[in-house]
Amino acid sequence: MSIKTTVITGPTSGIGKITAQELAKKDHALYLLVRNTEKGEKLRKELIAQTGNQAIFVIKCDLADLQSVREAADALKAKLFNINVLINNAGGAFHEREWSKDGFELTFSVNHLGHFLLTESLMSLLQKGHARIINVSSEAHRSAKPDFDDLQMEKSYTGLKAYGVAKLFNIYFTKSLAEKYRQTGITAYALHPGVVLTNIWDNAKGFLRVMIWLMKPFMISPEKGAETTIYLATQPKLEQKSGLYFKKCKVAKTAPNADNAAARNRLWEISMKLTGLENKTHA
Repeated sequence: MSIKTTVITGPTSGIGKITAQELAKKDHALYLLVRNTEKGEKLRKELIAQTGNQAIFVIKCDLADLQSVREAADALKAKLFNINVLINNAGGAFHEREWSKDGFELTFSVNHLGHFLLTESLMSLLQKGHARIINVSSEAHRSAKPDFDDLQMEKSYTGLKAYGVAKLFNIYFTKSLAEKYRQTGITAYALHPGVVLTNIWDNAKGFLRVMIWLMKPFMISPEKGAETTIYLATQPKLEQKSGLYFKKCKVAKTAPNADNAAARNRLWEISMKLTGLENKTHA
């Protein structure tokens, strides 16, 4: 069996860390894309010690900084011939409106735009590896009502609203990837990991903080939350399910708003423009 080359964002905590651990045990060559390289190196050493897998590497990548994303993609293209699995796992939720280095609303930038640029910048390697692209979405997409004339949410912002829209965009992106690259051997999947006990809402305030505190006894562990990502990264013969949304390792129905092809195409066009890929070809 050939070794799989896997790239994962957000591997230093939560479901990303569990995913990295399990794939390291399965002898994947892992490229850990991290904002904090000190944490990344600590994780790399932990994984090597735990699994004996020496093929674990750290690449700096800040999804809130598009230049950092470009540099990470360039570093991977300099090292690799192909990529077999790309796991767009990293995410963030922000109680107050914040801005990325490029001036984009931070939830939109971290959860969607950075991953869009990373994926498209790696497309030549992904095509060579007949890759699976796995986008960690959420049931939060069901509440989303995106306003394409106000993607930066300057008219009205709440953390939950921004997060829901970003998670809907993860599903739009997945469906577009499956459609646009079907003939190249690439497949794409979105998933809901479950309501996982992680640190993503640690900065919540007011009513939301109380609600999350009340929900904590019912939240699942990161180990449980990582199961569907690991399934999609390793299960054979999923090609016919490309473009679909998974929960608990099974295909699940999305909300009706996730089937809006016009909105999906508009998001793709806007994302190409905002990332500067509009007039470029894949390297």
